[in-house]
Amino acid sequence: MEQARADGFDGFVAARWSALFHLARLLAGGDRHRAEDLLQEALVKLWFVWPKIAEEAPEAYVRKVLARAAARSARRRWWGERPVEELPDLPQVGDVSAAVVERSRLEAALAQLPARQRAAVVLRYYQDLPEKQVAEALGCPVGTARSHASRGVARLRQILADVIEPVG
Repeated sequence: MEQARADGFDGFVAARWSALFHLARLLAGGDRHRAEDLLQEALVKLWFVWPKIAEEAPEAYVRKVLARAAARSARRRWWGERPVEELPDLPQVGDVSAAVVERSRLEAALAQLPARQRAAVVLRYYQDLPEKQVAEALGCPVGTARSHASRGVARLRQILADVIEPVG
C-alpha cells in the first residue's frame, strides 16, 4: 500500500514538476530559490494528503498551496540576504533570443506586483484558470480575485510601457 502511494506520488511529481516549478517561479517573482522552496513546501503538504487527493485534483491542490504560500512568504520582512562590498560578476550576455528577453522582462515586471495581484495574474492568465478557481486558490471572493487580476494587469501594462526602449 505504501509503495503504491509512493509510486503514484512520484509519477505525479515527475510528470508535473516542470509546469509546477514554472508556476512557483512566477508566483515568487522570478526568484528561482524561493520558487524551489515554495514548491518543496507544497509537495510536502501534498504528500500528507496524497491518499485523499490522488484521484481527484492533485494539481489544483498544489496550485492553491503555492498561491497561498507565495502570498505568505511575501509578507516576510527578511529573507537572509546580506549586502556585500562588490557585486558578483554578471554572466556574459551571448546570443539571447527575443523570447528569453521578453520572458525576463515579464518576470521582472511580475516581481514588482504585490503578491496577491501577482498570484491572481499568474493563475488567471498563465495557468488560464477561470475566475472561480483563482478565487478558491487565493481564498477570497470571486470579485476580489477579479479585482486583483485587473489591477495586476493594469500595473503590468504600466511597468512594461515604462521600460520599452526605442530600437535602432
